[in-house]
Amino acid sequence: MSALPGHWVDPVEGDARPPASADVVVIGAGIAGVAAAYTLAKAGHSVALLEKGVVAGEQSSRNWGWCRLMSRDEREIPLMQRAHALWDQWPGEIGQEMGFRRNGLLYVTKDPKELAGWEAWAEMARPYQAPVRIIGAEEARRLAPGAPQEWIGGVVSPQDGRAEPGLAAPAIARAARALGASLVQNCAVRGLDTTGGRISGVFTEHGLVKTNAVILAGGAWSSMFLRRHGIDLPQSSVHSTVFATTPAPQVVEGGFYSADLCLTPLLDGGYIVAAKARTRIEITPAAIRYAARFGRSLLANRKVVELRMGRSFFEGPDTIHRKWRFDRETVFERIRVLNAKPNLALVEPALRDIVAACPELQGIQAARVWAGWIDLTPDVVPVIDNLAALPGLTVATGLSGHGFGIGPAIGELAAQMATGVTPLVDPGAFRLARFQ
Repeated sequence: MSALPGHWVDPVEGDARPPASADVVVIGAGIAGVAAAYTLAKAGHSVALLEKGVVAGEQSSRNWGWCRLMSRDEREIPLMQRAHALWDQWPGEIGQEMGFRRNGLLYVTKDPKELAGWEAWAEMARPYQAPVRIIGAEEARRLAPGAPQEWIGGVVSPQDGRAEPGLAAPAIARAARALGASLVQNCAVRGLDTTGGRISGVFTEHGLVKTNAVILAGGAWSSMFLRRHGIDLPQSSVHSTVFATTPAPQVVEGGFYSADLCLTPLLDGGYIVAAKARTRIEITPAAIRYAARFGRSLLANRKVVELRMGRSFFEGPDTIHRKWRFDRETVFERIRVLNAKPNLALVEPALRDIVAACPELQGIQAARVWAGWIDLTPDVVPVIDNLAALPGLTVATGLSGHGFGIGPAIGELAAQMATGVTPLVDPGAFRLARFQ
């Protein structure tokens, strides 16, 4: 198919240069980084939010937009419950549209094993008062969009919702800046400065910024960045293609999931579409390095993951980068935005599937198509940790494909940990040491 525009992200005005010093430096202006900066600025700290590209330029604007509690790892449930509260609170607090709507999520399936897995999750989440409801075949057929299919059941998650990936992080970044945070885009952080074994600053392409506290929210780049400082973070990346459609009739109010097709309504009347065979793992030096640790996860997701070679073996965060200097150009300047090439072959079959399932969507077209690199940990749960090996460094990364919805709470937790505030949840479950 012919080329289409890529993902869209609302531009944010920033500062020309970083300050000479800050109480806390946040590396990375994705959803977790901007949330950390906003939390810190609200608490009265001086903050430097530094981004090698643009706010939300990578995965934070390339996802499905789901803000879900359903199907999360048990360790994440209290954190996601807090995130829901922040999604409710922040749009009014900052006075900007983030696209957040609690319209619920609907999951349906034809696979007894998948349904049994959802039932087991609902039972596990009962002590957390997770408001999900298992439905049978008749209700699944009634609630699912389009022509009736042989659904055997599903899940209704009525308090889950979605937000606009292109709007949310930029809105939070503007709010942080309005409270005094410095935001510098196109400003790569090349490395960390230390004095007496603890953080004393960050080296940027514009010079040294002095600080005693750093939050690394670098997404897919975090493992490579930490390895330069002798810290091993098992992390790999998954390539995912999604697209947005032209405006069309509303067939679902909230998000819809099936094994073949996922739909997320957008404010402009279109949908974000994720089709089957939507993820790909490229063989890279990082994938080889951590293959043994990712084996279980890869086996569990073998039906929806394609394994292949690609350019990422030779460039990007998962390739080999020798020990670089901090006073010279680095890969962070050479690749301002990790802009993966989408798999265009998925688009036309997905559009046909949409129309076949929902004839009222006849004429729907792709408006934009893009791809992203999802940063994964071996257990698909984030790392949020104060690293003992480098006092003053807090890591918030490895959001593993479901970080957009939980991102506000991850940023808030990282900000609390970086400044010695009692954390909103026990961060022990998110420590890096669980992989070591």
